[in-house]
Formats: sequence, structure tokens, C-alpha cells
Amino acid sequence: MTTEILQYIPQRPPIVMVSNLLYANDISAQTTFLISEDNIFVKNGLFTEPGIVEHIAQSAALHAGYGFVQAGKSVPIGYIAAIKGLLIHSLPCVHDELKTHISIVNRVMNVTLIQAQVLIGNQSVAACEMRVFIKD
Repeated sequence: MTTEILQYIPQRPPIVMVSNLLYANDISAQTTFLISEDNIFVKNGLFTEPGIVEHIAQSAALHAGYGFVQAGKSVPIGYIAAIKGLLIHSLPCVHDELKTHISIVNRVMNVTLIQAQVLIGNQSVAACEMRVFIKD
């Protein structure tokens, strides 16, 4: 994890589930996360479902936080409002690197609807729609 990431998200270790921001624009972002042995969501060498969901949420938070900082604002707190169509195809192993693409589908007031796709290499690990509420 780069320390730069911490300026864009409200989470702090040991709950940080993003390592890098590869790119971000107004409507999309791509993040990575290298899974370590000591991660709180690792069980029997596998990164569990709650960890995958948290990684997706933090990828969305990283995208939002980056945009806020670029606009000269402070990083907001966000909450998962809803998850729809969550498909987890496989559980990643320790030392796998997740690459996650976030796309903004819609923004209405303080709620952002995103689509997320989580990959290891070219293999899909998980996908979902997530509504995130951003607190003023």
C-alpha cells in the first residue's frame, strides 16, 4: 500500500483494502489490492467474501476521495447503502493481486450507484452493483 492512498480514504490499517489507484476520471477508476497473509479477512489462505465486498467499497471510496481532493475538498465518509447482483466466482488466495474497475452508473443527491468488476489477471473474481451513501 502506498501512503498516498491514505489521503483519499477514511479507513486506516488494519482495515485498508486498497493498495493503489491506477487511474481515475469523473466516471471510473481502477484500483489494485495485494492480499497479505495477515489481512483480517484472510481465512485458511483465502480472502473471504466480506473482504471482497469491503475491497469494492473502498475502491469506490478511493475514487470518490480522489475526486474530492482534486476539487480541494476533504475526503468524505461513505456507507454501503445497498448491494445488488453480487457474484463471487472464486475466493482469491494470499499474495494474489486484485484489480478492480469501478464505473459510476448514476449519482442522485448523496447516493452514487457504481458497477464493480474484480479481476485477478484476466479472470473475473467478483462483480456487483453497489449504492454508496456519501455523508455531507
